[in-house]
Amino acid sequence: MQIYIDGEFYSKEDAKVSVFDHGLLYGDGVFEGIRNYGGRVFELDPHIDRLYASAKVIALEIPLSREELVEAMMETIRRNEGENDYIRLVVTRGVGDLGLNPSKCPKATVFCIVGNITLYPAEVYERGFKVKTLSTRRNDPQAVNPAIKSLNYLNNVMGSLELRGVDVNEGLFLTTSGYVCECTADNVFLIKGNKLMTPSPALGALPGITRAVVMRLAAGVGMELEEGFYTLYDVYNADEAFLTGTAAEVGPVVELDRRPIGAGVPGPITKDIITRFHDYAKNTGTPVYK
Repeated sequence: MQIYIDGEFYSKEDAKVSVFDHGLLYGDGVFEGIRNYGGRVFELDPHIDRLYASAKVIALEIPLSREELVEAMMETIRRNEGENDYIRLVVTRGVGDLGLNPSKCPKATVFCIVGNITLYPAEVYERGFKVKTLSTRRNDPQAVNPAIKSLNYLNNVMGSLELRGVDVNEGLFLTTSGYVCECTADNVFLIKGNKLMTPSPALGALPGITRAVVMRLAAGVGMELEEGFYTLYDVYNADEAFLTGTAAEVGPVVELDRRPIGAGVPGPITKDIITRFHDYAKNTGTPVYK
């Protein structure tokens, strides 16, 4: 494995960042998780757009042009002979002192890892996901805007801790007002009739890249789309439900809080969306090898 750090490539054993890096000390930085399907980078432009947008909001200057950053990522994929991979592209505030002040960090750190990620076994996709509502609430978007894909994921980690020893696959965050928001690592969708519903980003849900692709695919087959404010009542009474995420892709939800969703099996519309998503992922994307 070859890992890119600030213009150089290192083995996994030799790849290191400073203990004084504010990405480590304070979670001060941004990242993207990106997929490579068959030598094609999935939704490259939206991912890079989001990375730079997140960095701009936290006044983090990425020390590479967009073209340089993309080439660094592509070269990392090529050096790892990547064909079907998960890519983690990270920009931290960089090395500073033990104080919080970001102005003490003269230059950001950029690194890129290409590897594998498996969040859920294949059989979960076949039988469907079991989900539980979390007692931990999603961070208020007035505190940290959810559109910033930052390195501080402690809210998600705290939610994940609630899943230990429980026979479920994911946890569902509610807002402090009780509205359905998102899961610990995935966006959530509901289906009612011909309507595809997903929580509004205003609630604190990350506007995911896979989420956006699924919404376009659904619109393409005539489904009505709605971003709104939903409660657990809406989830329990949905005809179907599913999760989306870069790593998870599209996963059917068949149960929430021991209540079956619809018939309690992956629904026909969800299965059609999954098929369309896999076809889209396989046949689109930016080539790694030219």
